[in-house]
Amino acid sequence: MVQLKKRLASRRRPVYAPPVAVSADMPEPDIYVVTSEAIRIPAHSKILASASPILEEIIERRTKKDLGKIPEIPIVGVPYGAVCEFLLFLNSSKCSDEQIETYGVHLLALSHVYSVEQLKMRCARGLAERLTVENVVDMIQLARLCHSPHLYLKCMKIITKDFKTVEETEGWKFLQEHDPHLELEILQFIDEEEQRKQRAKKERESQKLYLDLSEAMDCLVHICTEGCTSVRPYNTDNNQKKGPCSKFSTCHGIQLLLKHFGTCEKKVKGGCLRCVRMWQIFRLHSSICEQGDECKVPLCRQFKETEEHRRKRNDSRWRLLARKVVSAKALSSLSSLKRKRIEESMTQRS
Repeated sequence: MVQLKKRLASRRRPVYAPPVAVSADMPEPDIYVVTSEAIRIPAHSKILASASPILEEIIERRTKKDLGKIPEIPIVGVPYGAVCEFLLFLNSSKCSDEQIETYGVHLLALSHVYSVEQLKMRCARGLAERLTVENVVDMIQLARLCHSPHLYLKCMKIITKDFKTVEETEGWKFLQEHDPHLELEILQFIDEEEQRKQRAKKERESQKLYLDLSEAMDCLVHICTEGCTSVRPYNTDNNQKKGPCSKFSTCHGIQLLLKHFGTCEKKVKGGCLRCVRMWQIFRLHSSICEQGDECKVPLCRQFKETEEHRRKRNDSRWRLLARKVVSAKALSSLSSLKRKRIEESMTQRS
């Protein structure tokens, strides 16, 4: 028994390591960092204290406790190499991709424990770039423990994107058995992400509808003012041929509706759906038209007078539709202007 105790004690005996490389002008190290392998690494207390508020408190306590001795600061739970890289960062504020590749997980944990935010962000970004389906479950647990929102969100996105594959990994099976709260958190995130995608899809579809209506309004004014192909105002020269406009796919549909509206015997009161559609287009135009009496679109003035009566009855849904169409047109104009500026700048560069 005594022999065994002696052997164990000899294994725990501290081993002295050379100090972390710093400038030659620096004074002699005044503190030791002790690793899990009982290796003592000489360090400078002022550098450690200035880089980490946690280490500053530990050094202050140890200095008071170990009067007359060189204080020893334990940094355990990680390999010796990770402690060396951690101390190297505290001295130089630099961390290479190779260091992240080898000790990224340990450095993230150390930076969290000792509140070294710059290293923590560097490790989170580096680990996020190295995420795979196989390690993402382990990384999300680490991100959660170390309060790293950047790494956590990246992990969530990868799990959501390829959940069926992640579900087959050993990491996910382990998570189901040992951390049901995190499992529920992930499943809720996936559900919320799916709902967000559905809402975004509906929003895009609504925006497209408003843009189509805005384009239809432009085509209606264009037909009633200038004319397009075979449909034109009554006071224009019928012998003068008009070519198709740039929005002819929409314009042609409005032309067909106008032709039908002018010749249909059933009309709106008779229940003709095409006439009802044309009637709604006239009404929507009058809601957003700002030309007043100069407008050449049929029924514009009559609809404006009717709208005054409807406002008193608080017809909010129609006014909301009109605002949406105007807003979609404005956004479309801004995006077109931005696109044009980008194209011009690219042309000038070339």
